[in-house]
Amino acid sequence: MPYRKLGRTSSARKAVFRSLVTDLFLYERIQTTEAKAKELRKIADKMITLAKRGDLHARRQVAAYVRREPVNDEGKQDVIQKLFSDIAPRFIERHGGYTRIVKVGPRRGDAAEMVLIELV
Repeated sequence: MPYRKLGRTSSARKAVFRSLVTDLFLYERIQTTEAKAKELRKIADKMITLAKRGDLHARRQVAAYVRREPVNDEGKQDVIQKLFSDIAPRFIERHGGYTRIVKVGPRRGDAAEMVLIELV
């Protein structure tokens, strides 16, 4: 199977991953299930690679996927600006592997394996 379907329709799956990618870039560390984190890693690495390129076309491709949310209370910087100005320069010398997955343990309600996914 090329990717995990997570028991959702394609539109719901796309919405979940848009939210997860946005939150990952916003907070730089989020807690989610292991299956979602493994799929999220693929998408986040592609977005960071686009941000490292840094041209207008890459910025528009990222903007088409990531939700626009303010990073701080004043709303002066959004997630896309943070990705291109703060996150991407950290990974200039790195060729892939921008995220780390750390297992946390089972979730209390349904014993799903929970993990922390964070930017390296």
